[in-house]
Amino acid sequence: MTGNMACYLFIDGVLQELHWFKQSYGSWFLGDYVCEDGRLYTATPVDPVFILLPIFEEARMKKGDDLGMFRQLDEIVYIDGYPGYHSLLSIAEKSMQIVCDLKEIGSIKFFRLNDLKVLRWLTYKVHQLKKAIPTLDKNYAARDEKDTLFDAVSIVGEYLKEEPWLNLLCSKFKLNLQEAVNSQDTEVVLHSNGSGPSSFNPVQESNKVDKKTVRTTRQTKKAKVEENSKNIKDMFSRAARKGR
Repeated sequence: MTGNMACYLFIDGVLQELHWFKQSYGSWFLGDYVCEDGRLYTATPVDPVFILLPIFEEARMKKGDDLGMFRQLDEIVYIDGYPGYHSLLSIAEKSMQIVCDLKEIGSIKFFRLNDLKVLRWLTYKVHQLKKAIPTLDKNYAARDEKDTLFDAVSIVGEYLKEEPWLNLLCSKFKLNLQEAVNSQDTEVVLHSNGSGPSSFNPVQESNKVDKKTVRTTRQTKKAKVEENSKNIKDMFSRAARKGR
């Protein structure tokens, strides 16, 4: 994560991010009563890899060109003063195998974060978002491919530290890092088929990444922008950031 505070729920083995929504004017009808507070809280599933990535990065104790150490899972997720991480132990093993090297000695498994696997996984997330964004509304459908790619990287970047991951991701797609950072004042809630770790096949995706980044030269017809429609990025903010 970025180091900014956010709220999460862990229910029935599913990690969810808490979002806060409020229009300038709004209220709720509750039976015969009117609730003046028109705020709405929603919980949406989030890939645990985003949450666990920073602690796995630190746990390997990588220095320079050294790849770092293999560590047991319970050692990695046990962080003094942050018991919430340990509650994710039940889903950490399956989730983090996608981005880690794995060693087994007897019945004990040892994990070490792999930079190339992380970048491949992040690239996959960007491509999934890039396909989903134009389906949101006509405003997004009217944007060109480069702008849509920039939006996708910015959204994924909401969950990453600038160094090394967002920097590597911007370099991968040849985007300006500072512009991606500045665009993160707004957020979006998306449900895509690629939101879960089980949907990512690192072997198959390694052959697809470079081909997908090539921008087509054929001009596509832009949809007419719908008047008075709202930008979905302006509708949601993380619960912990509602004071901004």
